[in-house]
Amino acid sequence: MDPCPASSSVAGDPSPPPPPPPPQQQQQPPSRYESQKRRDWNTFLQYLRSHRPPLSLASCSGAHVIEFLKYLDQFGKTKVHAPGCTFFGHPNPPAPCVCPLKQAWGSLDALIGRLRAAYEENDGHQDSNPFGARAVGVYLRQVKENQAKARGIPYEKKKKKRKRFQDTETPSEGRSVGGAGAEASLSAAVAVSSASATSTSTVAEAFSTSTAVGDGSRAPPAGSSAP
Repeated sequence: MDPCPASSSVAGDPSPPPPPPPPQQQQQPPSRYESQKRRDWNTFLQYLRSHRPPLSLASCSGAHVIEFLKYLDQFGKTKVHAPGCTFFGHPNPPAPCVCPLKQAWGSLDALIGRLRAAYEENDGHQDSNPFGARAVGVYLRQVKENQAKARGIPYEKKKKKRKRFQDTETPSEGRSVGGAGAEASLSAAVAVSSASATSTSTVAEAFSTSTAVGDGSRAPPAGSSAP
């Protein structure tokens, strides 16, 4: 007796293999600006924990931000001559002096821009952002003016350059590219972890090993630059 053709076609017929899983999209590494912003934010939080008495982010004000910027001066790399110094206002002093090293205005300006953005990205309200306080802006302008006089280097806004083409083409505005000095974070060597000490000396030790910080330009979103 012949077997049923329908049953013979089904018997031994393997099931089709499952479709391969879709390829996982490789996550793009964070940009240099984003990495810098995260390190600066962690450094500021470490500073708040090391403060005596400790400060919470909710109670932080513009006055505390200014205090933080003044604290960073001890780790600066920029010579700022005192009014009584022989080289006050001299852009290229011929000899060393005992005037202190401070953070360059451009570095502080860029730092505030990154911290201001990081605050709002961490559920902070724009209206209560201490890094956008008027007092902080006034302090930065004072630092800019004082350093310009002390170092003999005027901080002027860079004019946008225009490219010239042939007569058949129309000129277009060029884009000015900011320097990378500001992206060398004031806290590049600061490692913030749960096991780190909460004393001010911990932050100071980390800053002492940071890379040299010169004049820089504010990375997005802020747009100022320094020579």
